[in-house]
Amino acid sequence: MVQDKKIFPLNKRFNSYSGYIRQKYGERVQKVTVDAGFTCPNRDGTVAVGGCTYCNNESFNPGYNTASKSIRVQIEEGQEFLKRRYGVGKFIVYFQPYSNTYAPADVLKKYYEEALSVPGVIGLTIGTRPDCIDEQKLDYLDLLAQEYDITLEFGLESISDETLKKINRGHDYKSYLDALAMSRGRNFKICTHIIIGFPWENKQHWLATADELSNLSFDFLKIHQLHIVKDTVMARQHAVKPFRLLGYEEYLDVIVSFLERLNPQIVVQRLFGEAPPQILIAPRWYKRNSEILQGIEAEFIKRDTWQGKFFNSDGNISGSERIDTERAAV
Repeated sequence: MVQDKKIFPLNKRFNSYSGYIRQKYGERVQKVTVDAGFTCPNRDGTVAVGGCTYCNNESFNPGYNTASKSIRVQIEEGQEFLKRRYGVGKFIVYFQPYSNTYAPADVLKKYYEEALSVPGVIGLTIGTRPDCIDEQKLDYLDLLAQEYDITLEFGLESISDETLKKINRGHDYKSYLDALAMSRGRNFKICTHIIIGFPWENKQHWLATADELSNLSFDFLKIHQLHIVKDTVMARQHAVKPFRLLGYEEYLDVIVSFLERLNPQIVVQRLFGEAPPQILIAPRWYKRNSEILQGIEAEFIKRDTWQGKFFNSDGNISGSERIDTERAAV
């Protein structure tokens, strides 16, 4: 049977992270981003050089976030700003730029424990790659998660090995599945990050991605539309031969269609990304975040649909809605 309609937290039509946090803590909890100065194995020559073709970390680093400052100072400055803006008192420290498990365990322990020692910090979110973990690091995170709110965030970006090669990712889809298997059954949460909008992929592929991810075991999902930002390989490629990117209305259609197929137990942390206007090349939607969220909600209402509408309780997509992942064009 098709998934029955359900009321998600905060009366949304998708399983939102804000609703999850409200249910868990009874109040708003804000993330504070820090830069610990890590790099990636596809930047330093271990598996490749140059990094991912779309990547410029300035596109998501806040102004207070710089590796020239200590972790504590970055957190305290971020807390001061967020307390003024949102009136919050609880924080999760987000180790975001580059691969934040790409260092020896003793180095990671120093940074993570410095962050957790700051008053008001209740946990960590650690952004990394599937090929930058091992049992020792996972055991340590498992131990931390007995006392703190810990999330390990894997950048997958695409289930297509062809795409992962084109963007110089330096790992394949199996690496992600292996990392997921190693991480499963522990005390910390697992988040998966994907990008929608690579020009050689299409809607059929993205819907097949929803089908595929819906049958995997992880807790949170982040979805970003592809951005072309300055000082990246993809920006140079776009300048030489411009390629089509998703427009606003098209993205609304794709993201709602994606969520219709997504397992409703998966909590959605993000539905779209943003980049500073001064470095963003394309696509330019000229929409505030609140407008995009309202647009997504309006599309849900227009269709009278919700997250998981076409997801079956037995873990499958209903017959006429099924897409063969292997045959989805990329």
